[in-house]
Amino acid sequence: QLVESGGGLVQAGGSLRLSCAASGGTFTRYAMGWFRQHPGKEREFVAGINWNGDQPTYADSVKGRFTISRDNAKNTVYLQMKSLKPEDTAVYSCAAEWGSAWWGKYVDTWGLGTQVTVSS
Repeated sequence: QLVESGGGLVQAGGSLRLSCAASGGTFTRYAMGWFRQHPGKEREFVAGINWNGDQPTYADSVKGRFTISRDNAKNTVYLQMKSLKPEDTAVYSCAAEWGSAWWGKYVDTWGLGTQVTVSS
């Protein structure tokens, strides 16, 4: 089970940190990722990270502004978002993919999501 938190309303240029708490499995057996879905659009990849956190990967649209990290002792993955833009407004969902590396193609567990709204 994955439960996201940390979403909310923020002004453009501001920051937010999302958290995703995992339970019910061995956290270190999963690569983790974040996706987002804009209103009326398909879900898109944001960031992914391998099992021990030393290989993050990002969508071009967030590179340099977002940072994914994980704390395996707390079974939690984070998404630090800075320099937020109105186009970052979306529902952000956490994802777990079995295996050590993040591929983003074999996600088997999804969180329900948390709303992020960036005002201009």
